Amino acid sequence: MLEKATIARPYANAAFDQAIDESKLSEWSAMLNLLSVIVSDDSMYAVINNPKLSSEALYQFFSDIGGDKFSQTGKNFIRVLIDAGRINLAAEVFEIFEQKRTATEGISDVEVISAYPLDNAQVNAISESISKRLGKKIDINTEEDKDLIGGVIIRVGDSVIDASLRGRLKELNSIFAQ
Repeated sequence: MLEKATIARPYANAAFDQAIDESKLSEWSAMLNLLSVIVSDDSMYAVINNPKLSSEALYQFFSDIGGDKFSQTGKNFIRVLIDAGRINLAAEVFEIFEQKRTATEGISDVEVISAYPLDNAQVNAISESISKRLGKKIDINTEEDKDLIGGVIIRVGDSVIDASLRGRLKELNSIFAQ
């Protein structure tokens, strides 16, 4: 069986091409994000997989939920996903679309994991420092992990900067083990 991302990729590419044609990358990003949230809701599983619900009724349901947040071409895209039986892949479509969007806009995703919540000043300082280092705009996501004890771990693509206390303790342990 094909991986979900493999199946979702052509739809994400089509959505991306349409967004480029319309010069509305951020609008399409918002629409696909909303669609992903709707489809990912636990209560939607039964609705999407209800064999008694026609594709037209399902399309109307999504149109009603999204209202004016979906453009006409966005609604057409939803219809294509429903007719192809791929509406359940909305999260994967959104993820692939976002990867293409951030690459096109020169934005790097940065994940910052800290032992304690970071305030806005700390997030801005990290953001500015990494942005200067990469020479790109960045989209920063923060997360808490009490197991770090202190410090932060910063992930940018395949690169990892481990400035956590847990990481330093592991280094010391490996040095002493030699």
